[in-house]
Amino acid sequence: MTSFDEIKTFAFEALGEMNYDTADFDGDTQLGPAGVDLESLALAELGVRVEERFGIRFSDDELDELAALTVDEFCTAVATRLAAHASA
Repeated sequence: MTSFDEIKTFAFEALGEMNYDTADFDGDTQLGPAGVDLESLALAELGVRVEERFGIRFSDDELDELAALTVDEFCTAVATRLAAHASA
């Protein structure tokens, strides 16, 4: 089972690979305009990376909603989906 910390590490690595400077980011940093400033295309890319790494998927509507989440809330959402997927 993947831990929250593994998901968070992955999220920061993915953002770095997407050319975002994560030095000033923490778990309370919002993914959208008030923080990381991910636009819809970048949110979609993050969603694809999550799908490739963890085998879970966010719908297009859910991707748009991710902008309102903090990094920690995003990681919690991924962990929740992983747990649900594992028990299915």
